[in-house]
Amino acid sequence: WARAVRGLLLDVSGVLYDSGGDGGVPIAGSVEAVRRIKASGLKLRFCTNETQATREKFVKKLQGMGFDISVAEVTAPAPAACRILKERSLRPHLLVHNDLVPEFAEVDKTNPNCVVIGDAAENFTYANLNEAFRVLIGMEKPVLISLGRGRYYKETDGLKLDVGAYMKALEYACDVQAEVVGKPAKMFFESALAEMGVPPQQAIMIGDDIVNDVGGAQRCGIRALQVRTGKYRPCDENHPHVKPDAYVNNLAEAVDIILQQL
Repeated sequence: WARAVRGLLLDVSGVLYDSGGDGGVPIAGSVEAVRRIKASGLKLRFCTNETQATREKFVKKLQGMGFDISVAEVTAPAPAACRILKERSLRPHLLVHNDLVPEFAEVDKTNPNCVVIGDAAENFTYANLNEAFRVLIGMEKPVLISLGRGRYYKETDGLKLDVGAYMKALEYACDVQAEVVGKPAKMFFESALAEMGVPPQQAIMIGDDIVNDVGGAQRCGIRALQVRTGKYRPCDENHPHVKPDAYVNNLAEAVDIILQQL
């Protein structure tokens, strides 16, 4: 699986670091692994469903942990969602984290005709969910755009519910099918490949989410590895539908194997 690789797609939370209220902590060996990838000449994209901060703030946090990363190297859902909103003349009601709102600064939000939902964390109150529900249920053809569909993720103090659980609640209540912009959407991975200039058969995705990272990448023809860090659980190795090309203990181990093949 490690042969003929020109580009790597790296998930961030659970692969590079574990997030948390204190900002999070790097996973052992991950800072050095990113440095080695860049020194090798391999193309690199950081592929995240992070929707609790703007890319600028998110990247600054990672740089503070020692990671060599820039905003231009990050593929994230919010900018893609903004492009869709503008192309389709959609005006969103936002159910997102307060720190993500600046990403939508240039989008018209008056008289909403759709709902955009992200990982709103503490903003996922009954009142806020009900307000989004009322916007959708009042439309003849409701439009729900979700910045991902993850079920849960890991922070330093344990597992946390992700946006997918709340997306499903609105889908059920409003009899609507959400349009997913982040992983595992095919468009997300295709954008990352295009930004690298690498075809799918020459890329490898490394993630901790068996469905959204591994399954999503494989459906695009990309080889995919699951790390045993982040949200990984042993039961993932018996998943009925998704089988990674390999399991690795962490990013550092994956990079060791890949660079040996160059």
